[in-house]
Amino acid sequence: MNAKNMLDVRGLTKKYEKFKLDNINFSLETGKITGLIGANGAGKSTTMKLLLRIIEPDSGDIVFQGENIAKNKRMLYKENIGYVGENMDFFSKCQLKDIKKFYKSFYSAWDENYYKMLFEKFNLNRTYKIMELSKGMRMKFNLCLALSHSPQLLLLDEPTSGLDPLVRNEILNILKNYVERSKSSVLFSSHITEDMTKIADDLLFINQGKIIERCETKKLLAKGYEIDGYLENLVNNKEI
Repeated sequence: MNAKNMLDVRGLTKKYEKFKLDNINFSLETGKITGLIGANGAGKSTTMKLLLRIIEPDSGDIVFQGENIAKNKRMLYKENIGYVGENMDFFSKCQLKDIKKFYKSFYSAWDENYYKMLFEKFNLNRTYKIMELSKGMRMKFNLCLALSHSPQLLLLDEPTSGLDPLVRNEILNILKNYVERSKSSVLFSSHITEDMTKIADDLLFINQGKIIERCETKKLLAKGYEIDGYLENLVNNKEI
């Protein structure tokens, strides 16, 4: 494992009847935000689930902070991983204060002051129930939970999908500030390439279960490419 890398994924494979995540290889550098770009069904969510061990790989290695978590039954490493997904409507009838109390109990590194700062910044109310929140407010609350246990790796699966531009920008700014503050790594899956232009240091392009390209965002944009068009050319094997 390169000392600069928070995560190294090697040969990660998961086969289903109609889909295969095929020999995925990539690294996440410490202190960087990496965008995972691909169409629906390309393998983005499957990759996230494998990193979280929600599903188990058929083969391959996932080395996080020097430990091969794909071959280790201990789950304590999850204390250092935060996750925010598109659909996280758990405990819909519970108040935010009770959800936070429950969530906090699992993390020894919980930062209550940071949680309060984010909670107030997002104008959340501790007595509200999840079912009473807009989609944007739910995402903000989920982000409060994910960041407040000080994760070194943050996995974001379409977190800004369906949100208005103002809310998206607010969330992106919080993420950038968190990475600068904590020197953590972020894998940000999204089909909203405008967000990637604003926040991602690097881009991973995935198609039909395979990583087909990796590049630095600023270099891609400096050459005059748009992310959508670049992905389309890669998928269609057009000359770039």
